[in-house]
Amino acid sequence: MRTYKIIACDMDETLLSNDATICQRNIEAIARATAAGIKFVPCTGRGFRSVAGILKTLQLYDKRGQYVIAFNGSSITENKNSTSLYWDAIPFALANKLYQKSVTYGMCTHIYTHDHVYIRRITPDEKAFLKGRMDYIPTEERTLDFLKGDAVSKIIIMNTDDAILQKIHQEMRLWLADAEVSFSSNRYIEFMHKNVTKGVGLLKLAELLGVQPEETMAIGDNINDIEMLKAAGLAIGVRNLNPRIRLYCDVITNANNNEGAVAEAIDRFIFGKE
Repeated sequence: MRTYKIIACDMDETLLSNDATICQRNIEAIARATAAGIKFVPCTGRGFRSVAGILKTLQLYDKRGQYVIAFNGSSITENKNSTSLYWDAIPFALANKLYQKSVTYGMCTHIYTHDHVYIRRITPDEKAFLKGRMDYIPTEERTLDFLKGDAVSKIIIMNTDDAILQKIHQEMRLWLADAEVSFSSNRYIEFMHKNVTKGVGLLKLAELLGVQPEETMAIGDNINDIEMLKAAGLAIGVRNLNPRIRLYCDVITNANNNEGAVAEAIDRFIFGKE
């Protein structure tokens, strides 16, 4: 059996159950993996600070030699002392342009900086979805001038109608020459700096740690996980995956995100249990 040294794992709908908690089966399997010297790396669209509760649950908070890939790959942080190892924010002028165009749609819009998430026009549905997942600061600003001097890593538009998100993508193509686009959680279109993906983040972390790409495993469920799955030595999709990513997966778990899919992957491919 091949030895895997890094497990890059998506958060929502992969590690987390639908109620935003982590099941005991996953907690125990991750503890066994990290005790065996494996790097268990949350690879998420969220910022590093917003996953502190998850790290505490997994006993990885402030741990040396454990890491988080955040903001869809634009940030790598060592958990110990929140040490930043890599950061690729959107140039401010581009971020402001993307945000101002996003505002014209009148929809719920997120702004991610290194330390905070600001949300304009949050809906009741979005409030319910984010409860227990992350904190945010409401804003009604129409430009990013209030954030001048701060680094913006990501702009998000939220709508649960995929057809609307696809239409926005088409209409914003003129603004996207220097931006990367992804979709997540069946509700978001996300704009990052050009060439920022979870896959780039995973390969960068592997390079920093002297790990070969084939010694990495990735676990995910949705479109923004595709590049991570393509980059990894072993690509695992959870049973509740978005059907569009199936062809990028080497394996689909029998369990879904509520049943310990991550634990199943760890038991099978780290410890050789069937």
